[in-house]
Amino acid sequence: MHETETSQQLFKRPFLWGRFSRFVLIIALIGVVLDQAAKVWLVHVFDLRLNGPVELLPVLDLVLVWNYGISYGLFQQDSDLGRWLLAGFTVAATIALWIWSTRATSRILALALALVIGGAIGNGIDRIVYGAVVDFVHFHVGTFSWYVFNLADVWIVAGVIGLLYDSFTEGPNSAAK
Repeated sequence: MHETETSQQLFKRPFLWGRFSRFVLIIALIGVVLDQAAKVWLVHVFDLRLNGPVELLPVLDLVLVWNYGISYGLFQQDSDLGRWLLAGFTVAATIALWIWSTRATSRILALALALVIGGAIGNGIDRIVYGAVVDFVHFHVGTFSWYVFNLADVWIVAGVIGLLYDSFTEGPNSAAK
């Protein structure tokens, strides 16, 4: 009898909408809008290509870099096939993260997933529109130079940190849930 109840509960679980879905959607959309607004302004209004680099702080510059790969410039693609494969991967990953978010049981998990989704969509839009991701923030100290990144990358990193935090705070058996 208990197995039947569990099976029935399993089929009642949301597939595309869950307890925190509205929250995830709003946070992801805010992230996309902020990311895309910064990129559009820097590329088309300020024209960072012609007017850069811009030193904001002794350790922080605005520079324009076209990233034809993924994080840290890995898997650089110089063909349309590679571009569209990465775009397709972004769509698939975003859908998987959204479905995961429908099952979120805590606001921190929902927030973390929303940030990763927003960042993935922001970079995915770049890949479709420009053929590459627009990176523009360059952090450096002395001879140390961090890679050039964008706001979408910040959302993704913050989201991954949130996912790690959530994985350690749920308890030792949370992965089995």
